[in-house]
Amino acid sequence: MRIQEISVWNHEELVAMLAESSSEGFRHIERLIHEYETGINTFEQEDESLFECRMHDKVVGICGLNRDPYSEVTGTGRIRRLYVMREFRRHGVGRRLMDAVIQKAENHYARLVLYTDQPVAGSFYRDLGFREVTSMEKITHVLELGEKEDGSY
Repeated sequence: MRIQEISVWNHEELVAMLAESSSEGFRHIERLIHEYETGINTFEQEDESLFECRMHDKVVGICGLNRDPYSEVTGTGRIRRLYVMREFRRHGVGRRLMDAVIQKAENHYARLVLYTDQPVAGSFYRDLGFREVTSMEKITHVLELGEKEDGSY
């Protein structure tokens, strides 16, 4: 299992993931591909990243980190488009992807937010230390990362 930041985009490697996620009723891989290819979201800022998990040269999981476009609070990052192929779920792929995203986020953000309407995903995020919130629009979970002693994140 290899987690790495995507430096060269090749949507052809996501064809199987797109088909599987669509068959499960999820549209976020389709949105990921569309937004990346149209330039809406390319994860290109210094504080943004798109990570993939590869096994045997096949992409089996993906997860992104963006500046939160909905937050009025500075220092907020947003988890985007986490998906793990069905065959590789419950093998640590999602956790390893999230570990990479959180590690990157700690250098740039005071908190991470995300939205999910999937109970299993909500449970996964709570296990990672995210707090469930109900009072915020477009946010269901928050992870406070905190500020370092020198004032940076």
